[in-house]
Amino acid sequence: GKGKNIQPTRTMEEFVGALKKPRKVMIMVKAGAPVDAVINQLAPLLEKGDVIIDGGNSLFTDTQRRGKELGDLDIHFVGCGVSGGEEGALKGPSLMPGGSRESWEMIAPIFRKIAAQVDGEPCCRYMGPDGAGHYVKMVHNGIEYGDIQLICEAYAILKDIAEMDAAQLAETFAEWNKGELDSYLIEITSQIFRKIDPETGKPLVDVILDKAGQKGTGIWTLQSAIRQSVVISTINAAVEARVISSLKEERVAASKILPQPKARKFRGNRTRLVDAVRDALYASKIVSYAQGMELLRAASTEYKWNLNLSDIAIIWRGGCIIRAKFLNRIVEAYRRDPTLHNLLLDRYFTKIIRKTQRNWRVAVSTAIKHGVAVPAFSASLAYFDSYRQTRLPANLLQAQRDFFGAHTYERIDKPGVFHIDWIESQGKSAEGPAEPKSPPPHHAGE
Repeated sequence: GKGKNIQPTRTMEEFVGALKKPRKVMIMVKAGAPVDAVINQLAPLLEKGDVIIDGGNSLFTDTQRRGKELGDLDIHFVGCGVSGGEEGALKGPSLMPGGSRESWEMIAPIFRKIAAQVDGEPCCRYMGPDGAGHYVKMVHNGIEYGDIQLICEAYAILKDIAEMDAAQLAETFAEWNKGELDSYLIEITSQIFRKIDPETGKPLVDVILDKAGQKGTGIWTLQSAIRQSVVISTINAAVEARVISSLKEERVAASKILPQPKARKFRGNRTRLVDAVRDALYASKIVSYAQGMELLRAASTEYKWNLNLSDIAIIWRGGCIIRAKFLNRIVEAYRRDPTLHNLLLDRYFTKIIRKTQRNWRVAVSTAIKHGVAVPAFSASLAYFDSYRQTRLPANLLQAQRDFFGAHTYERIDKPGVFHIDWIESQGKSAEGPAEPKSPPPHHAGE
């Protein structure tokens, strides 16, 4: 704070009294009970028209509750997602504010000044009412999980199959960062591979324990997606990859018991494999963002937030962890069609998937053949293959549900809902329309 006009205070009362009215107080504490504790201290000291801003990683439903409680006291409340880490704190973060529009207009001049800037635009836009800002940040974090896991899987293939050392990996990722994969995470990954451990003289990445942690926002994203009936399989795979990484002792024990695939030595063209991994990374990244944006669209409808997906992509271009060059393409896609249901259906992304599909499959199949786990690559490809199918094997699934639980099924050749006695009919036509309001004869399964 040297050289800045900062006034220190020692008590909450002194702090509130020193603020110009209407007061604007930003809280940056751990999500959950600590936020409520600070609000409970602050609220009695504030007046009608003052603003409290929660800049932590709060669950959006908590933000909705706090907004209502403070609204009853005529105190404005803004739940603001903040992304950027240490660098964002110094150079400007990406800000995702949610709350009443009146609350936003009171803090907008300040937030636009402190936010990161890209092409002369602040990475800060009003997201929507109540918990919209924290919801957008939650999905941002879920996409971040996916991005990180996809990069880790690219690393696993290049290291374990192509047998590239840290210097080669650093060069490869630096080269990728010059093209369509240009992003903060690809950039820092290249730098990570160059870092040498001062104690051993080895690449530092090679002496770091392969046991990842998580703060819970990825799990919140999964829970919300399930409630919204939205598939976010890439993010799900990323969360589960962190969970299985935490089972280090079990994995070490299992490695001595469970068989390895015979194909351990890669005998193909390494340059082609590197290209295949790059294409698989880009295609899978597109799928991950498509899933995340679809979750935002579904939540916007459910909670009546009227989220602007183009605006969200704009503010993610700078300041935040997932900032990337290709976010400009997402902005363009939603500007072309604000009602776009899936990014894969946009003309640019359709073209990219068509171009990368063959290499995507090569990378995944090569990893499987050599026993290298690529759950997020695989989940992304499976989502793509499922989404483009006109007919999935869910017809058999529905038949099974009707067999064991009389859950009924629909037909492709006539309207209605049907049930059949599968055991007695033995292939004969003993089908009849299901009673729409009567309960099934038994409640087996599901």
